[in-house]
Amino acid sequence: MPGVKKALFSSPQDAEAAFYEAFTKCDLDAMMSVWADDDDIYCVHPGAPRVSGVEKVRESWRRIFAAGQTLRFQLRDQQSVQGMMLAVHSAYEYITVAGEQRPANPVIATNVYQRTERGWRMVAHHASPAPAGSASGGGDPEPLRGAKTLH
Repeated sequence: MPGVKKALFSSPQDAEAAFYEAFTKCDLDAMMSVWADDDDIYCVHPGAPRVSGVEKVRESWRRIFAAGQTLRFQLRDQQSVQGMMLAVHSAYEYITVAGEQRPANPVIATNVYQRTERGWRMVAHHASPAPAGSASGGGDPEPLRGAKTLH
């Protein structure tokens, strides 16, 4: 977006940390500073169609943030593949809404980052509800019945 200074993310991990911080703070400018300025970017929120391009991705996040929910993320069972120009991260997102005792059913997120002339930027985010009982790593919270999808 013109006039918004974008941070320089020196690693995909830095970009991912900024993504979840922006998500937690419902900060649209910070969220979009993580994304590449490319109309080939895309985002798939749970249960929603794919949106492509900077403006549509921005609008999808604006709608989510407009709900005004305060969220806390805990990432588990993270996996990643990284090359010189592209990194793919996958994790189970356990999301707790302020005022609730337990996280909602986990979401499986895949985040794709590309190295650009301005550092690492997100080029794709795909989140889907995890099938019941699919989370690994012993000690994960039990899925809650009837929980809402948050993003």
